[in-house]
Amino acid sequence: MLYFQRVVFLSAISLGAAALILLPILAVVASVLGPASETWAHLARTLLGTYVLNTALLVACVAAGVLSIGVLSAWLVTAYRFPAQRVLEWALVLPLAMPAYVMAYAYTDWLQFTGPVQSALRVATGWQAREYWFPEIRSIPGAAAMLSFALYPYVYLLARTAFLDVSRSALEAGRLAGYSAWGSFWRVALPIARPAVAAGAALAFMETLADFGTVSYFALEVFTTGIFKAWLSMGDSAAAGQLSVCLLAFVFVVLALERASRGRAAYASTLSKRSPPQRLSGTAAALAFAACAAPVLLGFLLPVGLLVHLAWSDPDARWSARLPALIGNSFTLAGIAAAAGVLLATAMAYAARLSRGRQANVVAWANRAAALGYAIPGAVIAIGVLVPLGRLDNWIAGGIETAFGVKPGLLLTGTIVALVYAYLVRFLAVALQTVEAGLAKVTPRMDDAARSLGATPAGTLVRVHVPLLASSLASAALLLFVDVMKELPATFALRPFNFDTLAIEAYNLAKDERLAEAAVPSLVIVAIGLAPVLIVVKRYFQATRS
Repeated sequence: MLYFQRVVFLSAISLGAAALILLPILAVVASVLGPASETWAHLARTLLGTYVLNTALLVACVAAGVLSIGVLSAWLVTAYRFPAQRVLEWALVLPLAMPAYVMAYAYTDWLQFTGPVQSALRVATGWQAREYWFPEIRSIPGAAAMLSFALYPYVYLLARTAFLDVSRSALEAGRLAGYSAWGSFWRVALPIARPAVAAGAALAFMETLADFGTVSYFALEVFTTGIFKAWLSMGDSAAAGQLSVCLLAFVFVVLALERASRGRAAYASTLSKRSPPQRLSGTAAALAFAACAAPVLLGFLLPVGLLVHLAWSDPDARWSARLPALIGNSFTLAGIAAAAGVLLATAMAYAARLSRGRQANVVAWANRAAALGYAIPGAVIAIGVLVPLGRLDNWIAGGIETAFGVKPGLLLTGTIVALVYAYLVRFLAVALQTVEAGLAKVTPRMDDAARSLGATPAGTLVRVHVPLLASSLASAALLLFVDVMKELPATFALRPFNFDTLAIEAYNLAKDERLAEAAVPSLVIVAIGLAPVLIVVKRYFQATRS
C-alpha cells in the first residue's frame, strides 16, 4: 500500500507539471475573451494582415531552405563517398551551436552598404550609391537565409537516420524499374524518409515562429515583433495576448499541415542490409563536396570568422568589464533551469514507467501536455507567465499587507523565478524526451528486483536508475543548458531589472549598431554551445552507425 501511495505521489508531480506548463498557454488563450482594446482594433485594421503575410512568407522561405539543404546533404553523405565526406558528415551539425540572431549580426556587418563586400565592390567598379543593386540583408529573404543556415541540421539529422535505414533491396528494386541514381532518390529513398523529413521540418518551423532576435534586428513586421511592440511600446498587454493567440493559431496550423503532409506514411526499419555507398570521383565528387561544405561554411565557419574579425578589430571590444557578470548571469539561469528541468523530467518519466492501468494513461497524457511548451514561441510564453504570476503576486502582497501592514512589492514577477518558470515551460520537453529514451533502455526486471528487496520507488530511482541514466541525464542537462543560454525573447521580456545575459547584451549592442562590441558575447554563446552539441551529436552518430 505504501509503495502504491508513493507511485501516486510521483504521478501527481506529472499532473502538477502539466498544469503549470498549460497555465501560461491557457492564460494567453483566455485573453481573447476579454474586451477588445483600442490598440487591438488599431492593429487589426493596420498591421495584422502584414503580420500574417510576412510570417507566412518567412516560414515558406525557411521551409525551402531547410528542406533543400538538409535533405540534399543527408542523402549525399549517406549514399556516396567523396573527399572529406566523413568530416563533413559531422561538421554539417555545427550550425546548431550558432543562434540565428548571432549569424544575423555577423552577416549584416559584412554585407551592409558600409561593409567590406559592398565597399570592395564600389572600389573595384567605381560605382557610387544607387548605381548598382545588391541584395538587402535586412529583409524577409535575408532573415530566412539566417534561419535556414541555423536550423537545417534538424532536417539533416532526421533525414540522415532515415536514409541510413533505407534497405539495399528497396534501392535495387528502383534500379530494376529503370530509375537512375537520382531517380531512386526521388522515387524510392525520399518517399520512405518523408515522415522523418517532415518531423525535422516541423521543428525548424517552430523555431522560425519563435524567433525574435533575427526578425527584430532586421526590423521585420512579423507576429513576434508585433507582440513586443504592443506590449512594451504601446503598453497594452491585452493586445499583446490577442496577437499571441494569432501566433498560436499559426503554430497549430503549421503542425496540422506537417501532420497532413505525412498522411499515413510510416517507415519501419527492416533486417535487410543497408545499401553500400557509391564512391564518387572527378566532377561528381567535387560537386558533392561543394554541396555539403557550403552549409558548413555559410552557417558556421564564415560567421565565426566574421565575429572574430570584428572582435579583434576593436581593442576596446575584446573584453568588456561587464562580460564576467554577463557570463555569471547566463550560467546561473542556465544552470538553475537545467537542474530543475532534469529533476522534473526524471520524476515525470519515472512516474510514467511505474504507473499502471488508467493511472498510466493519465500520466502519459500529462507528460504529453507538458511537452506542448516546446511548440510555443518564447514571446507567447512570456505573456502567459506574467498573467498568472502577476495575479499570484497581487494575492500574496494583499495577504501580507492585511496581516502585517507591510507592502512587499512583487515577489515573483520580474525575478529569476519567473524566468526559470518560462524556461521550463519552453524547454522541459527536451529533457523529458531524453530521459524517457534513457529509461526505455532499462529493463523492467531492474524495478522488480529492487522492489522484491524492499526498495522504495525513490530508492530504486536513486540507487538503480540514476547510475544507469547518467549519460542520458547529462545529455538532457547539456541540451537544456544550451537552449537557455541561446534563448532571447522570454529573457528579454521577463529578466529582472539590471540583470542582463550574454544574449541580451549581444542583442542590445547589435540593435545600437555596436557590432564589434556585440561580437564578443556572441562568440561566447557559440563557444559555450559548441561542446554540448558535439558531445550529443557524437552519441547520436555512434547510435546510428551501430
